[in-house]
Amino acid sequence: MRRIAVTASIAVALCTGGAVAFGLWVPSLPPLPRLDALPHSVEVVDREGRLLRPYATGDGRWRLKAAVADVDPRYLDMLIAYEDRRFRSHRGVDPLALTRAAWQWLAHREIVSGASTITMQVARLLEPRMERTLGAKLRQIVRAVELERSLSKDDILSLYLSLAPYGGNLEGARAASLAYFGKEPKRLSRAESALLVALPQSPEARRPDRSPQRARSARDRVLDRVAPAIGIPADEIAAAKAEIVPALRRAMPAFAPHAADQTVAAAPDAGIHELTIDARLQRAFEALARERSAALGAGISVAILAVDHASGEVLARVASADYFDANRAGQVDLTRALRSPGSALKPFIYGLAFEDGLAHPETLIDDRPARYGNYAPENFDLTFQGTVSVRKALQLSLNVPAVALLDRVGAARLTARLAQAGGGMVFPKGEVPGLAMGLGGVGVTLADLTMLYCGLARQGTTMALVERRSELPLARPPRRLLDPVAAAYVGQVLLGTPPPENAARNRIAFKTGTSYGYRDAWAVGFDGRRTIGVWVGRPDGAPVPGILGRTAAAPILFDAFARTGELPAPLPPAPKGAILAANGKLPPPLRRFNPDGLAGQNAERVRIMFPPNGARLELALAGGRPEPVALKISGGVAPLTVLVNGVPQERGSGRTIFFAPQGPGFVRLTVVDGKGTADSVMVRLQ
Repeated sequence: MRRIAVTASIAVALCTGGAVAFGLWVPSLPPLPRLDALPHSVEVVDREGRLLRPYATGDGRWRLKAAVADVDPRYLDMLIAYEDRRFRSHRGVDPLALTRAAWQWLAHREIVSGASTITMQVARLLEPRMERTLGAKLRQIVRAVELERSLSKDDILSLYLSLAPYGGNLEGARAASLAYFGKEPKRLSRAESALLVALPQSPEARRPDRSPQRARSARDRVLDRVAPAIGIPADEIAAAKAEIVPALRRAMPAFAPHAADQTVAAAPDAGIHELTIDARLQRAFEALARERSAALGAGISVAILAVDHASGEVLARVASADYFDANRAGQVDLTRALRSPGSALKPFIYGLAFEDGLAHPETLIDDRPARYGNYAPENFDLTFQGTVSVRKALQLSLNVPAVALLDRVGAARLTARLAQAGGGMVFPKGEVPGLAMGLGGVGVTLADLTMLYCGLARQGTTMALVERRSELPLARPPRRLLDPVAAAYVGQVLLGTPPPENAARNRIAFKTGTSYGYRDAWAVGFDGRRTIGVWVGRPDGAPVPGILGRTAAAPILFDAFARTGELPAPLPPAPKGAILAANGKLPPPLRRFNPDGLAGQNAERVRIMFPPNGARLELALAGGRPEPVALKISGGVAPLTVLVNGVPQERGSGRTIFFAPQGPGFVRLTVVDGKGTADSVMVRLQ
């Protein structure tokens, strides 16, 4: 009895002295690390918040933030049942577990069981220490109480889910789930949940990629222990134990790597970067690019860009066939590389011709040998079709009609219009816009070309492409490309272009292009919802004998539309003012295209004398409506047809013709005489 009393006295003295020392020691502890300053992996996510690409921390660790809502609830139940059954009720320290651990320490003079709660484990993760001493345990207790005072239970769980070690450089449940299971931890099987519970206890010894048998044994022990606590049926436990433990570690996701690299470089201090890209489309198109580039041959790459016309948001950007393939220069962004577009610019030549009243889709045009100074364009197959409709000339991508129209429209004007719409054309050093640009004698990027085709789909206006969601409120207003009627004509013509073999007709409006020397193959198309552009070629610009837009790029374009998982949306109906008629029902000047615009050898070309191009006219009002505006004309042969924004207004023989404006705004005025001579001006009514 005396010995027990002495022991009790010593214990009381130790407790009293310890309490005094503890009370003096606690205030000397430094403050907890700032939770908002903890380094985490930078994440690039898609429009729905799905992970596209994470980046390792500065010390090479994969540490992805995770919240309670980011993981499977069954995994959380299993974690709490195994690690800290009274987690929801204690204040950071479990008195029962702590008392048990203390008696074990007094009896054995060493720590037998740690009695660590989840909160105490978080405290240890925030202040890593290698030693397992009483002082370290006391520090964890103090920190756990501090955490419980300042954070909610879910916040503490989120810290554990973000910081717990899982072997190697993996920290947090999301990083572990991506590396071992290839998926986010929102939906986990029983076996996967148990493995994630077991790993942090001994992360290096139980790593599945190095010690799969140890990992399996640890997983099965977790299953046996938590089964009665959370009521898992025996058959589910047996099925979970039969599940194979992953023996390989997967690479972290790296979707849209070029877009991810560029957005992180633009804002290096941000922790999460949100893109407009759709992860589902991005994955599908990256797989498509890899498949097709491998089939096309060594060194050939593929780039694909998909855009929502309504907003200009980039939905997918595959900038190379394989980011990690050095043989294909995978890290070169081929959506922003300058390349020759071949015939892919022809729709815009036709659009300006439609806008100026020089032609209509049903206008007849000659495909015959022609010469412009020293330049004599030829068709790709070195043959001529004779007289064809403008519709057929564009659908068959005939060169001679396109050059004839460009000669009338003007290469400089085409260049200025494309630049006005946001499409930068780059000419060889010392070169100026000329007729050759209609067949690809200019440089353009896939991004700019796709944006211009979006303008056709939007019936005449372009939107700046947007890839970062932070830039959406700052998106520029629409820019003018073509009049709505002209853009609609082009869209309807391209909708009838013969599709690749085995593809459905009249679903996608598209155009192909092949650059000189077989260096670049293009296909750009749109439906009523999306525009997709495809480029195929070698990143170094070397020729690829036999590569053609129609056979190399167009099948990829149609496959990309198919992989969206949706049927192509119909194009919008033609706007008011469109002439839907056969050739014989067209106004006489639009029935046949006259390449020189002259009625006879000595005839004078028709000219608009007033108003001059670029003029600003004040509208006079009568009865609340704008009064007619006079158009003064010289030259040409009667009858004269006036077109306002491509819509025929009046035919007459006088030299002063009046038209009724609809109101303020920009107006394209065109006069066509009886032999096809035309002149056009742009004025602003105010």
